[in-house]
Amino acid sequence: MAWDLLIKGAKVFDGTGVSPRIEDIAIADGRIAARGDGLARDGAARVIEGDGLWAMPGLLDVHTHFDLEVEIAPGLPEAVRHGTTTVVVANCSLGLAYGAQRRNGEDPVVDCFARVENVPKHVLKKVADRATWSTSADYLAHLDELPLGPNIVPMIPHSMLRIEVMGLKGSISREPRPDELEQMTNLLETAMDEGYPGFSTDALPFHYLANQPNTRKKIPTQYGSHTELKRLTGILRERGRTWQATPPKDSKIGIVRTLMLTSGRLHGRPLKTTVVAALDVATNRGIAKLGKLLSRILNSKLIDGHFRLQALAAPFRIWSEGPLNPLFEEIPELRELNEPDLEDRATRQRILNDPGYQRRFRRMWWHGRRGFSLARIKRWLDREDIAFDRDLDQMTVDRCPVEDWNGRTLGWILRRTRLYAQGEPIESPTDGERVAMDALANVTGDEADFFLGLLRHFDTDLIWTTVSANRDPEVVRDLIMDPLLLPGFNDSGAHLTNMAFYDCNLRALQIAATIDDDAIAFTVKRLTREPAELFGVNAGTMEIGDVADLTIVDPKALARYRAEDHVHRIYREEFEHEQLVNRTDGLVPLVIIGGEIAWEADAFAASLGEKRLGRTLLAAA
Repeated sequence: MAWDLLIKGAKVFDGTGVSPRIEDIAIADGRIAARGDGLARDGAARVIEGDGLWAMPGLLDVHTHFDLEVEIAPGLPEAVRHGTTTVVVANCSLGLAYGAQRRNGEDPVVDCFARVENVPKHVLKKVADRATWSTSADYLAHLDELPLGPNIVPMIPHSMLRIEVMGLKGSISREPRPDELEQMTNLLETAMDEGYPGFSTDALPFHYLANQPNTRKKIPTQYGSHTELKRLTGILRERGRTWQATPPKDSKIGIVRTLMLTSGRLHGRPLKTTVVAALDVATNRGIAKLGKLLSRILNSKLIDGHFRLQALAAPFRIWSEGPLNPLFEEIPELRELNEPDLEDRATRQRILNDPGYQRRFRRMWWHGRRGFSLARIKRWLDREDIAFDRDLDQMTVDRCPVEDWNGRTLGWILRRTRLYAQGEPIESPTDGERVAMDALANVTGDEADFFLGLLRHFDTDLIWTTVSANRDPEVVRDLIMDPLLLPGFNDSGAHLTNMAFYDCNLRALQIAATIDDDAIAFTVKRLTREPAELFGVNAGTMEIGDVADLTIVDPKALARYRAEDHVHRIYREEFEHEQLVNRTDGLVPLVIIGGEIAWEADAFAASLGEKRLGRTLLAAA
């Protein structure tokens, strides 16, 4: 047999952006062996019928934290089932390039990841226990030994680079000495020589450490000066590598100064830069417009930048376990509730029961919502400074001990409890609901007090959701289809019980499919070849001779898919913890990685996670 596998008669979107055509695709020895019309069936060991299906290069997920999961579940099944064959890791300045970095009683992997990426500490400790290497070269060697599912694109994370040179304590308490900055420079240059495709930093001002005594300290990258940042990104500029960043959102001058590092006009050569995120924030509708404007300016001939702001192809829905919510880190009064460990209910109760805290909470809750002030004007204009909109009617119970409240908004529950407290008749209260309303009856006069009462009564047993951005599908479509933005910011592998965006590549295709075939071809390019070129790796293509990473999509199933109906909470044995996931079964009939089937007919291949299918992708020469 000439070929191991032959896909017959699929509509092929090849990642170049050109209009699709019906083709056969032959695979042999892990590579694309032939493409065209009428390839002989008897030349293949196995034939798969592609009639009515789309074929495309394997999809890339450019913003993940799968560097954690790959250590305990290297098949990365929650990526593969959605057609993702390549993932970029070590985003937001966090990663494992230098191992566990446990020195002097410090546990940086746990300290840095637990709150920023909302991963339970016991999962992080399991990962850190396995991170026995200590150099960037040894990390690459380690990745080469894992039975990878998808391909891995590793970056050097700035927080971990600072910790490696300065120690965790030093990295969050002082500027680096000249010799330490030189050492950081040397380590980053070494990593670039080893082939690392990029470097990540983070400047969002609400990313905090998780272990005492550091819970009110930000992650190390936040303490790097502009001089340090300019010097380190200069190494990327010289080598043509990629910088992943987040902007210092609370400083307009800081945003401009930081993002102008992409400029070739100012610095001699453009710096490939990708930044999160272009979101249509419900409390500040100007952010999405500003993001699009910035993209045009930074990529203009005047600035000569190479800048791609990432956009999310979904409503930005967050699941909260009582007070534990990544949005809360932005607000001091709510951040205080995120400082104790997940299991430390007693400390959260002491905070919630403190009259001084309750007064501060009420001031925060009503700031800009009562009286006349600049904050009130900003709220009227949808230009608030925080993403959490403090609207009980936008907060919906997902799971709660009072089962009758599941699917109800917190505003509905307040109004019902208020009627109950006033002795008014309410429809069909259960015994469990009566117990809860009795406990909350004395806090129904003020919605801030009522929300605090819910948190006191249920703690993490109250799981509620809210959509804080991307509520308007038309705006989401405009962002995803903007050629100067890039689909991304899925945060796959992080926020285990807070987010579920593993299917966002498919959601981007679904958006494009509402337009026409050319829009689909354009979107496939932006999910395959374009991000691969941005990171300078050999992926996202399906030319003859290329490694056969392919995704097959059923367009009829994609048209029927309603993502919000397919989010599930499952227990992962590997994590010994629950995880929010998407289930897109039926949408992706086949996923091929390295020429081998990884997913077919809604089932994983036996080899996934046992045999090495993917590769560690380094910067192409």
